[in-house]
Amino acid sequence: MIPTLKQQFIELFGGLGEGIRTFFAPGRVNLIGEHTDYNGGHVLPCALEIGTYALVRQTDKPLVRFYSQNFPETGVITVSYGDLSYRSEHGWANYPKGILAAFQALGSPETGLDILYYGTIPNGAGLSSSASIELVTAVMLNKLFGRGLDQLELVKMSQNVENKYIGVNCGIMDQFAVGMGKQHCAILLNCQTLEYRYLPLVLDDCAIVIANTNKKRGLADSAYNERRATCEAALAKLQNVLDIASLGELTSAELDACTHLLSPLEQKRARHAVTENERTLEAARALERGDLVRFGELMKQSHLSLRDDYEVTGIELDTLVEAAWGHEGTIGARMTGAGFGGCTVNIVKKDYVQDFMERVGNAYAETIGYEASFYVVNVGGGAREWTEMEEMSR
Repeated sequence: MIPTLKQQFIELFGGLGEGIRTFFAPGRVNLIGEHTDYNGGHVLPCALEIGTYALVRQTDKPLVRFYSQNFPETGVITVSYGDLSYRSEHGWANYPKGILAAFQALGSPETGLDILYYGTIPNGAGLSSSASIELVTAVMLNKLFGRGLDQLELVKMSQNVENKYIGVNCGIMDQFAVGMGKQHCAILLNCQTLEYRYLPLVLDDCAIVIANTNKKRGLADSAYNERRATCEAALAKLQNVLDIASLGELTSAELDACTHLLSPLEQKRARHAVTENERTLEAARALERGDLVRFGELMKQSHLSLRDDYEVTGIELDTLVEAAWGHEGTIGARMTGAGFGGCTVNIVKKDYVQDFMERVGNAYAETIGYEASFYVVNVGGGAREWTEMEEMSR
């Protein structure tokens, strides 16, 4: 694939192909721990082998030219270092532009750049295509301009760009998983302290299958903000009687003792945040002892909590998950991501994967009226420069 992308790069930007370097950042899927990141709890994501490639060449012009194979209709987008402001007409290119602006704040870039992007993450699937393009750009600029930032600094920079430049008030999980991912491992991350550890993700005779509802996620942004605001309101009330900085510090018993302080809606939202954090920690222990069956049970509990207490699933996600629960090859299934569309993550016995995709897909299409998409994914490493050795091993 890389030789083909290099040829396309030359056709687009000219030259003979000297000096082109390739970088890669993965997508991610969160196995368990949903809507806990901004509540100061734990998450358990892993990086994937699908992701975003960036081919780049330094130039002697004070300009940066962006092009995406995934959005050819936007053509080549050219910006100068003198104007890196957010512009809605630039669409996808605002993500790398924001990273470029963050690097410019550290010192003027020495060269211009031509950059070709190509992503293998399905658009709108909730597998962190935005964090992937942010991190591939951050790792690339860090190397090209010799800034010497470590990977965690690049992760924090990318989250800050998403929050301040793009205007999406996300937690740090997406950028962290994309930047810090490790092959054959999940990451247990405390989103409050950023303490983390790698856990072996030994699937043996099982595979991770992502199912995309293919629903447009029109409600997701407003609903996300509402859920976050309700949790913050609940936290503020609890802080009147408890010395806590986040809902992630609470146990279920401690929350139960204080529910009289909260409205019925706040009780439900806080209950999800607290119990999901506890489930994530238990799921980590299950992974460490190689107990995928228990892990799958916790995935089901997670989805039920997201459906009943946090109310972010909807008929599309519920249909996919319930069909998965009814399949004999399923170890675990739940929605993943913000909700109201996007994807489910499923752990399925390898011998059943094809049948799983057919039967769950048929059940979904029969109920919803259009098809879901399925992807069998492998766990990969974090954002990095792509080497010829990696290309040969593919």
